[in-house]
Amino acid sequence: MSTTKPKHIGRNISRIRELKGMKQEALAIAIGVSQQYVSNIEASENIDEERLIEVAKVLGVTVEAIKNFSEENMITYFNTFNEAVSGNNFNHYNSCSFNPLDKMMEVVEENKKLYERLVQAEKEKVEYLERLLKGK
Repeated sequence: MSTTKPKHIGRNISRIRELKGMKQEALAIAIGVSQQYVSNIEASENIDEERLIEVAKVLGVTVEAIKNFSEENMITYFNTFNEAVSGNNFNHYNSCSFNPLDKMMEVVEENKKLYERLVQAEKEKVEYLERLLKGK
């Protein structure tokens, strides 16, 4: 009995897009669809191969990279990269001054706060419009 979860291709696309700093709208424009369609793709466990090829091309990765993406692999990659270059001067002169994962989490938190502010603004707008309608 296998305990591994099947790959969720849409979630992988979402994570790669976020890591590349791309918004759903930008991806949508690049592949010629609506932002809602991209949202639906990212919510889908499976995606047709032609669409997957288009998305991979826009994201600058291979189809296999999308299919096999995992947070664990990404962390392992960064750790392996840092270990491989630590034995020479490259790491000394060109090392990151920040942890990429920490930076990624900061961006996620900023986006979360922005989203919450946008939701609050929409709620206030709805309340204002409801008051206007009741006044007529």
